[in-house]
Amino acid sequence: MSRPMPDDAPVTTTTLSRMRTQATVQSRAVPETLNVGPATTVTPELVAAFARLVPQLSSSAPSPSAEDLAEMLASPGTTLFVATLGEVVVGVLTLVVFRIPTAVRAWVEDVVVDGSTTRQGIGEALTRAALDHAAHAGARTVDLTSRPSREAANRLYQRLGFELRQTNLYRYSPPR
Repeated sequence: MSRPMPDDAPVTTTTLSRMRTQATVQSRAVPETLNVGPATTVTPELVAAFARLVPQLSSSAPSPSAEDLAEMLASPGTTLFVATLGEVVVGVLTLVVFRIPTAVRAWVEDVVVDGSTTRQGIGEALTRAALDHAAHAGARTVDLTSRPSREAANRLYQRLGFELRQTNLYRYSPPR
């Protein structure tokens, strides 16, 4: 399962301090006030941020409630990364680290950066923080999916070292 990262854990492009990350991405001009780190508590501001961000990711998915977010934060293998500019949440990413018989693996889900703040390195800072966390948790691989229409996101993931896999992705939705 996910292990907490020590304060002195080595990182290359992100500086960690008390589970709070100040982005120092080399390839992009990141705003000086950008902070990326794991959410630790559910606040009204976090709930409101999800209500604003989730529709930018999916027109059919409901925004999580405060109870949903609390359940996520309580899950030992789930880390919810939050990017803030000043005090405003401008992006989120969910990382799930889990053990299977062959290795520790990680999965990135629901990456969304507010449309008004794109092209500022926020998605990159969120993804790098998640990759660092997954590495410190012992993950052998980190997977994610991204719709082909999200061209900028796909370019980012490839630039960060993700490789397109030739596989079939199946989804089962139980009857409701």
